[in-house]
Amino acid sequence: MPFNILVDESRDVLRAYGVWHRLGIDAWNIARPALFLIDRYGAIHYSFVGDSQEEFPGPEEIDGALTRLLGPAATPPAKT
Repeated sequence: MPFNILVDESRDVLRAYGVWHRLGIDAWNIARPALFLIDRYGAIHYSFVGDSQEEFPGPEEIDGALTRLLGPAATPPAKT
């Protein structure tokens, strides 16, 4: 992938972005499902934070956000 993906073992970034929750109905000490598209200058261009552990943005939504951020060449052609 032409971008970095964060793995936050210390949960410092989770806390900074407001997606960590200590105690929930379906989990404890875990992050809400979240996706942020951040450019090289630190500007957030897209964010999604789920309300439950089962809530995620769909592939079409992610592809659309990537295309808006990086241009049409960022999204691979659909498989046929």
